[in-house]
Amino acid sequence: MPYQFTVIIPVFNEEDNLLRVEKEMLTFHKVAIKSTTVLFINDGSSDQSLQLIHDICKRNKAFNYISLDKNYGLSTALAAGFNHCKTELVGYIDSDLQTSPSDFNSLLEHAEAYDLITGIRQHRKDTFIKKTSSRIANIVREIFTKDGMEDTGCPLKVIKTSVAKNIPMFKGLHRFLPAMVLLQNGRIKQVPVQHFPRIAGKAKYGLRNRLVGPLIDCFAYLWMKKKYIDYKITTKHDE
Repeated sequence: MPYQFTVIIPVFNEEDNLLRVEKEMLTFHKVAIKSTTVLFINDGSSDQSLQLIHDICKRNKAFNYISLDKNYGLSTALAAGFNHCKTELVGYIDSDLQTSPSDFNSLLEHAEAYDLITGIRQHRKDTFIKKTSSRIANIVREIFTKDGMEDTGCPLKVIKTSVAKNIPMFKGLHRFLPAMVLLQNGRIKQVPVQHFPRIAGKAKYGLRNRLVGPLIDCFAYLWMKKKYIDYKITTKHDE
């Protein structure tokens, strides 16, 4: 049966998590309401992540990977995944497994009616600093984008692939996926999802990344919104 849903998993130095990722994705694969394939994006890892990804994909038919030549960041990894996706639906999850693949089914239930379905992390198991900086970043983004998202940074999303491929990508874009879908007049649904503490590996973002970076990216988004080309055809004639 052809696959209907691709799960993109960006990876940067997550060797301690990848076997858990394999186990969790195989468990989800058995219960997924859409036939699912996995696409790892190795974002220039300098540890043993690439070798582990290679081994995982070799022993699992539904798993594939792309390896980038250096570390570009999450937005580029997602763009590469979107560009190589061949299924009707695409989603992504972080390789730290602070969200669960099992919650993809809750998002996929709404995939026919909505263009983007995004999680809202419930009872977050993060440090006080991480939760506070994330809350501030969400407030700042809401002021600039007015996208109405409660948790735009949640790393569990499902998007119609045609919509994802039409998003003009730029660095920091992963913070503005809902806003960019709204620019396409897309429909968005927010769904509560589980959240877990990170039990292996190290977080890749500090306080500066969560506050200064998003603020700078907000200005990039405003420029993109002003320059965004959007039109509708009323009539046409093709000979």
